Amino acid sequence: MNDAITLTEDDEGKDVVNADGDSIGRVTSVEHGTAHIDPDPSLTDTIRSKLGWGEADENNYQLDSASIASVSDDEIHLDR
Repeated sequence: MNDAITLTEDDEGKDVVNADGDSIGRVTSVEHGTAHIDPDPSLTDTIRSKLGWGEADENNYQLDSASIASVSDDEIHLDR
């Protein structure tokens, strides 16, 4: 676990990948360092988040930063 990772708006649109390498969703927005994940993004949602137009809603889930193992240019990797 890495508690030092802080997400920013630059992370919006990135895929979230579990420890097995499976994509489990996409970051739709980041507010105050907390990412909001859409577990089943549509093409429209994907484009919106890539453009920074994402917003948190009832279909999104907060990502616990303590679960993040690493962040690359295109993905957020979870440790579990």
